[in-house]
Amino acid sequence: MKNLKKVVFTTILVAILGLNANAQKGSSFGFKGGLNYSANGDYFESIGDNAQNPDRNIGYHIGLFGKIGDQIYFRPELVYTATKSDYNNDAFNVKKIDAPLLVGLKVLGPVSVFGGPSLQYILDTEFEGIDINRVEDEFSVGLNFGIGLNFNKIGIDLRYERGFSNNEATFINNNLGTGITSRIDTRPDQLILSLSIAL
Repeated sequence: MKNLKKVVFTTILVAILGLNANAQKGSSFGFKGGLNYSANGDYFESIGDNAQNPDRNIGYHIGLFGKIGDQIYFRPELVYTATKSDYNNDAFNVKKIDAPLLVGLKVLGPVSVFGGPSLQYILDTEFEGIDINRVEDEFSVGLNFGIGLNFNKIGIDLRYERGFSNNEATFINNNLGTGITSRIDTRPDQLILSLSIAL
C-alpha cells in the first residue's frame, strides 16, 4: 500500500512538472495557495456517547498546479493542507497532502467550472496536544468541485471538498477513564478559496 501511495503521488508530480515540456494553447504550470474553511466529521468520546458536531475553522494550503488544455482542460494539483476543527473547547488538527485531479470547462469569458476526485494522504493528526494513536486509513479519496476566474496568469477559484469514505482516528483520553477510546471522523468537509499564479 505504501508503494502504491508513492507511485500515485510521484506520477502526479511528474505530470505537473511535465506540462512545460508539453505546452498547448491555454496550458500552464504554477503555484497556488489560500484558505480552507473546514470541519471534519463527528467526535465520539466513547461508543455509547452522542456525537459532537464540529465548528468550522480557518486553515490554509499551498502547492503546485498544472493545466493542460484550454476550453476543456485537465488540472492536476499537489497541495500541502493544514486544517482545524473545533469540538467545544478542543481542536482537531490535520496536516495532509492533497492531489486533486480536476477536469474543467470554460463557460463564459474568464469563468470556468470544474470537478473531480482528490487523493488525500494524512501526514499528521493531533487533538489538543494528544497525538492520535491510529488513523484507519492514511490514504483516502474525496471530491472537489467549484468555479474559477482566470485573468491571464492570475486565477481565483472557490471549491467545495468532501471526503468519500468513512475514515476514523482513534485515541485514548486518560481524563475520561481507563480504557475509554475516543474517535473522530477525519473526512474533510470544507470550502477552499485559492489564488493561483502561472509561471
